[in-house]
This record gives sequence, structure tokens and C-alpha cells, in this order.
Amino acid sequence: MMMDELAEPPSDGMLGGLQKATQRYLDKTTIWVRSRWSAFVVLLVVYAVRVYILQGFFIVTYGLGIYLLNLLIGFLSPAVDPDLEGPGLPTTDREEFRPFDRKLPEFKFWMSAFRAVLSAFTMTFFSAFDLPVFWPILFAYFLVLVFLTLKDRVRHMLKHRYVPISMGKQTYGELTKTKASGGGGEKDSK
Repeated sequence: MMMDELAEPPSDGMLGGLQKATQRYLDKTTIWVRSRWSAFVVLLVVYAVRVYILQGFFIVTYGLGIYLLNLLIGFLSPAVDPDLEGPGLPTTDREEFRPFDRKLPEFKFWMSAFRAVLSAFTMTFFSAFDLPVFWPILFAYFLVLVFLTLKDRVRHMLKHRYVPISMGKQTYGELTKTKASGGGGEKDSK
């Protein structure tokens, strides 16, 4: 046997170790939803301030906006489209409850959005990405895309009666509360 066959290339070993360490830290962040999204918002604000100060990189910002809009649509869409594969969501109260299954899970949405903003932020350090454009036209076009896309998504939600966002655990008020019957420790109030 030759030593070359047994030895792992140093670049693969270092890269594999870095990937494992990164994945370990990412796995630890899955429970910290608010912290992750707060870090994303901070990074997005830092990016916006940098673009504002530099007064450039509008094409990069436009591309970032389109990509984030695409991620948002995937996040708001069901994994199984009822238009294509029949009703996958309950349409009446008597049907079995099925939780909303997203096309793009929240963690993947956050991870992709964070990487995109980080990439766009990195691009602002290279003048090759600062292409001269008239930014109000890009901004107006972006707003039209957002309006038309989200209008279509809301129409789809209303048609198939689903809400992709849930805030906290659903409670049913007094219906689920039961009163414990006391053993012998109750006194009559006469």
C-alpha cells in the first residue's frame, strides 16, 4: 500500500473540519429564532446604511431584494400546491387537522436570507459590482413586483383557506379548563 492512498488531502481535512464546526454552531442556533432573525435584521440594516453612505451598488441591492422576495414566497407557500395536486389542506372544520407544511422551512429561509445579505455586503467592497443605473426606476419596478406577487399569494391563501403564519400555541379559553374536584378538604360556606 502506498501512503498517498491512505493519507487524506490536507485541504479536504481542513475544509471538512470547518464544515462540521459550522454545522454544529448552526444546529445550536435552531432554537434561537428571535436571536437569529435579530442578527439578520442587524446585518440588513448595516448593509442598507453602507449602500446609503456609498450611494451605489443599486443593482446588487435590487438583486438582493428580488432574491429575498423569492424566499418569502417560498416561505408563505404550502409544500403541496392544492391547485396542482388536489386539496391537501382541510377545507372544513370536520376534516382532520393538518399543520401547514411550508415549501421553504423557516430555518432554511433564514439561512438563505442571511447568506444573501452577507454576500451582497461583501460585494459592496468591490467596485466592479457598482454599476451605474438610475435607481428610482429599479425601486419602482421592485415595488410593482412585490405588490403583484404578494397580491397573487394572498389570493391563493384566500382561495384555499390557509394562513401560513401562526403566532404561539392556539388556546381554546374556558373549553379546555377543568375544575378539579376536591377530596374532603372543602368547607361549606354557611
